Amino acid sequence: EKAKLLRSQPAQIVEPRGLLYIQQREFAVTTPKDGSVSILGSDDATTCHLVVLRHTGSGATCLTHCDGSDTEAEVSLIMSSVKSLSNTTEYGRLEVHLVGGFNDDRQLSQKLTNQLLRAFDLQPDDVHLVTFCVTELNDREEKDTHFPIIYGIAVNVKTAEIFPATFPEKGPDEDLRSAHILTGAALTNIYDAKMEQLHIGPYFWRPFPHVDFWLEQDDKQILQNLSTSPLAEPPHFVSHIRATLTFLKEHPFPSHSLFPDRKPRIYKKNEEGLWEQVCSDKI
Repeated sequence: EKAKLLRSQPAQIVEPRGLLYIQQREFAVTTPKDGSVSILGSDDATTCHLVVLRHTGSGATCLTHCDGSDTEAEVSLIMSSVKSLSNTTEYGRLEVHLVGGFNDDRQLSQKLTNQLLRAFDLQPDDVHLVTFCVTELNDREEKDTHFPIIYGIAVNVKTAEIFPATFPEKGPDEDLRSAHILTGAALTNIYDAKMEQLHIGPYFWRPFPHVDFWLEQDDKQILQNLSTSPLAEPPHFVSHIRATLTFLKEHPFPSHSLFPDRKPRIYKKNEEGLWEQVCSDKI
């Protein structure tokens, strides 16, 4: 019933004010007390799943974008991150919302759904499954091709409302964060709720293999080889991958060009509710 209700809502466009956007293999956790961030959001999920974990007592809310790379470790990580912001309240329970995936040819969505259910089941704490809108419950068919119904969601940290969403702004540092994912990053926490700061990096990678070869390929080749579900990707998928590959070509050694001082790039919300970089010497 909950899945049906969620699927029936049109996707809302979420503007950057007060938004913390989460890319694949990233997560962020905060509480209703946060004066900077009121919405956590993520989209472009095809076989990936979006996971919201929330403690009803403290209101601590985590959003992550899982792709099945190391699901058990990722679930442990988001559990401890929510609990670390919930230790003052004795009442309340942990609730999880799972959204994303579809009936893809390779059954990657189904595999990830099973991994997530198992990982939450293995937790010593009780976790209550409240929203289950994944794989076959998030699938639509058009001319024998399957697509997800919901590609993205947002969660309002203050009201706990979850709704389908798209995001015109996916920054800051969109290409840098995507490069980190494409070079095989583990799940990364990008937000410090106590300081209300976004921390990006420092990230290090080796030169991306055959980057020139990939940049010479046409859109079809990129789609076929660099997507888990070529037929169901959103229209901007290829341009996004090209931008990321170009970024990797320009920065083969991030320790020299991006993070010479080994410090993260730090952002805070300004008075307009938009991210602004903080000079590291002020910290």
